Formats: sequence, C-alpha cells, structure tokens
Amino acid sequence: MFVCVGVVQTVWTSCSSISTTENEYVNKRPEGVSGTSSLVPGCVLFSGRYLPREVDPLVYNMSHEDPGSVSYSEIGGLSEQIRELREVIELPLTNPELFQRVGIIPPKGCLLYGPPGTGKTLLARAVASQLDCNFLKVVSSSIVDKYIGESARLIREMFNYARDHQPCIIFMDEIDAIGGRRFSEGTSADREIQRTLMELLNQMDGFDTLHRVKMIMATNRPDTLDPALLRPGRLDRKIHIELPNEQARLDILKIHSSPITKHGEIDFEAIVKLSDGFNGADLRNVCTEAGLFAIRSDREYVTQEDFMKAVRKVVHKSLSRIIIFL
Repeated sequence: MFVCVGVVQTVWTSCSSISTTENEYVNKRPEGVSGTSSLVPGCVLFSGRYLPREVDPLVYNMSHEDPGSVSYSEIGGLSEQIRELREVIELPLTNPELFQRVGIIPPKGCLLYGPPGTGKTLLARAVASQLDCNFLKVVSSSIVDKYIGESARLIREMFNYARDHQPCIIFMDEIDAIGGRRFSEGTSADREIQRTLMELLNQMDGFDTLHRVKMIMATNRPDTLDPALLRPGRLDRKIHIELPNEQARLDILKIHSSPITKHGEIDFEAIVKLSDGFNGADLRNVCTEAGLFAIRSDREYVTQEDFMKAVRKVVHKSLSRIIIFL
C-alpha cells in the first residue's frame, strides 16, 4: 500500500526539497525513487513510487501511432532529400557531441513540402522507424477545437509530453491547417486558429528549450504558411519533395513491384516511359492494378501486358481528374 504525498510542483535539487500541492515538502529522497531526474512538475508522488503526469487522451493517441518498419532502401528517387533530413533530425539525436565540437546549435526541425503523393509522410515514418525514440504523429486539422483555448492547450500538452519523453520526434502533417498566414480580419474560428499558431510558435522557441525534441512538418501548400513559422530558428531547413524524374520513377517502380510474383521478362523502362508526371502513389497504384488484372485472368502471376494495361488505366484516371478540375 502506497500513501499519496501530493502532486510535484517544483524539484529544487537532485536529492531533496520536492514541493507538493499540499504545501508540504519532502525533505528526503522518496524511497524507491533513484534521484529526481524522472520527477517532473505534474506527476503524482507516492511514498516509494510515483505516477507520471496526466496526459491528454488525444496526445496519448498521437504517441501510439506506429511509424512501421520503413527503411531508407524502400524509398526511391529521394537520396538527396534523405541525406538532408537525416542531417537535421537523425544526426543531432544520435551524435549531439559532433555539434558541440563544431560549435553550432542543432536545427530544431524541418519542413517537407511538395505535391501530394511524393513521399513526405513516408520520409517522416522512415526517420522515426530508424531511431529508437518516441514518435508523435499529429494531424494538424484535428488540433482545431470549437472551444476557445482548447487548441492552444492541446499544443502545450503535446510539447510537454515530448519534453518528458525525450528523445522525441513530432511529425505535424498538413501544417497549413493551423500555420496559415495571419490577418487582422476574420471570423472567430479564424482567430482561434491564429491563437493556436501563436502557441505553436511560442512552444518552438519559448523559454522551455526543446533539447532532444525534433519537429518535422509537411505540407503541399508552402505558399500559404505564415512567414514567422518559416524563419530560421524554428524550421531551419526546407526540403522540397518534387515529382520524380524518369530514373526516380524506375527506382520507385522496382521497389513497389519487388514483392509481386512475375512471369517472364518485365520491361520496366517501357512502363516508365508511359508514366510521365506520375508520383510515387501513382506508381504504387500501377502495381496494384497490374495485380488485379492477373486476378481477373485467374492467374497467380503478373505479366508485362498486365503492367502495360495498368499504367494506361492510371494515365486515363489522371487525365480524367485534370479535366474535372479544369
């Protein structure tokens, strides 16, 4: 049986004087707790044990997003972007002494921008899966709440959780949902989004340093973002994920088709020549459609003709989509 002492407010030294909410002081190190490095303001202290700080359910769900087992070898045509991302996110977490010897401050985060389907989310998942660290997957549109102040509170909870569970990577997808340019006029909903953005900016470079917390933001509309969010010191590096060229499309197609059971020689170069303007998602769809053609023919393997019919079908869908938007 453990007796509750209170909620930790302040830890003054490494071995004594822990202020609690009961206006009392624990002048002795709690039995069973080695040091106070794991005690943070907000956690519940018992005699001999402690409970971690209460976490918002939405933040808790973000922390349980599994990045999966994605390796860099599974990403084709983005070798330069992978190198830049690893320099900003992976290197400061795995080798911080290198930055200290050089005498520079590691970047806080980066922005991934480019057309849809080019692999921005896949890059973030690859970085998180390669590192032994916590990962927060945040859908920016889900942060916005109809009650005033709730969105800003959720941002604070999110960063508090990341600081308590370092090293941690925060991935904010579709950041343009809350990071758009601020303006003087607008509805109450627009003002709430602006308050959320201001809280995000404060958390990124406020008095509480991020230390081993890194941020990755992604958008396909970088022109709509607020300049304050993009300035150096917040998002130090902007990485453009553009549509793949012919060689990159060939690499991506080979990666997606590697687990497919194939029959005969497959001329990937001929398939790639018909896929001008395709992104990575389109090429994956080509492999899926080729497999469906094989299933319709009651076969357990895919042929060259299946791939050719699949790429023509995806091209037709892309042209239809363009005509509709026009």
